[in-house]
Amino acid sequence: MIYLKNFEFACAEAEEAFLNGIRRTCYDTFYPFGVLGEKEIGKVEFEPLTIFYGGNGSGKTTAINIIAELLGAKRESLFNCSDFYGDYLNLCDFEIAKKPEEVSVITSDDVFDFMLNIRSLNDGIDMRRSQLFDEYMDKKHSEFRLKSLEDYEELKKVVDARRLTQSKFVRKNLAKNVSEHSNGESAYIYFTNKIKENGLYLLDEPENSLSPENQIELSKFIENSIRFFGCQIIMATHSPFMLALKGARIYDLDETPVMTKQWTKLKNVRTYFNFFMNHRKEFER
Repeated sequence: MIYLKNFEFACAEAEEAFLNGIRRTCYDTFYPFGVLGEKEIGKVEFEPLTIFYGGNGSGKTTAINIIAELLGAKRESLFNCSDFYGDYLNLCDFEIAKKPEEVSVITSDDVFDFMLNIRSLNDGIDMRRSQLFDEYMDKKHSEFRLKSLEDYEELKKVVDARRLTQSKFVRKNLAKNVSEHSNGESAYIYFTNKIKENGLYLLDEPENSLSPENQIELSKFIENSIRFFGCQIIMATHSPFMLALKGARIYDLDETPVMTKQWTKLKNVRTYFNFFMNHRKEFER
């Protein structure tokens, strides 16, 4: 499914014309001006799956954020905005083929925050578990006597402590840890929970926190979301596992002007290929 048909970034001439109209000595940065215009990215045409590829500082994350802001995408984490973001957006344009049910941007910061929240919640549960160990011993040897109905809940705990083992008492009074998954598994679950049917999703380096195995699983999930559930995905990545997704249109932001390439021709992928070919004999032993 194609919801966003194309997006036109500000050209270098439009950027320069705007900057000439302000007092440059008053500002330390004009971000996002000067990032994409000089790469001559121009108008980007989208497929159901489109990827912005490039090394660190290439502007791929900036491209995702600009599109997300102009489309009014939902987001959870803050991003590197500036006083000139609105001015830059006024120089951009886009064309919608069909309105999606949802437009969201999912960043690696969202995933990290999700995992930290789980960890903090589990730490709180672990602390309560330690408290319940002490409470069990106190209740088990208590000489508590029921004096009124207000003491009923306390009496139930005393009875439980006397008839249950310590581990059963703690399990009964303590919620199970929210997640028993590794960080990579939690990150994968986060994406599968966030991506729903008939939506337009912008993903910023989804491979962060994912093992190679989980990257492969996520790539399969993305392919199925596009093929069977009416999703359009726009992604910034330099992971070979993501770049190899079937049917992806890949824009190489390491090139000027920016151009589309096959994933096997990208510098990052060729580096991996050459490395493994140099060690081929070691694999074939």
